[in-house]
Amino acid sequence: MSVLHSDEIARRLEKLPGWHHRGNALEKHFDRRNFDGSLAFVNAVAKAANEQNHHPDVTISWNDVALTLCSHDAGGITDRDFRLAEAIEALAAGS
Repeated sequence: MSVLHSDEIARRLEKLPGWHHRGNALEKHFDRRNFDGSLAFVNAVAKAANEQNHHPDVTISWNDVALTLCSHDAGGITDRDFRLAEAIEALAAGS
């Protein structure tokens, strides 16, 4: 697993609206309307993350869920982070 170069990250982010490259990670905030919506979304993300064996950092603040993806073992952003971001986007679109 290799860390992606910044130009490749920028190219892939064009297909993931709202996601940002910050440092060695991808980040996005999701408005889930209320605390129950936030918890339900995080539980769905947890299931997808467990299936991929790749887990985001999660912060919940009532209706806001912040997700940060980084392949810590590789030292940056890899294809694994983009696969999980795509799965998270599908969950967000379906809820």
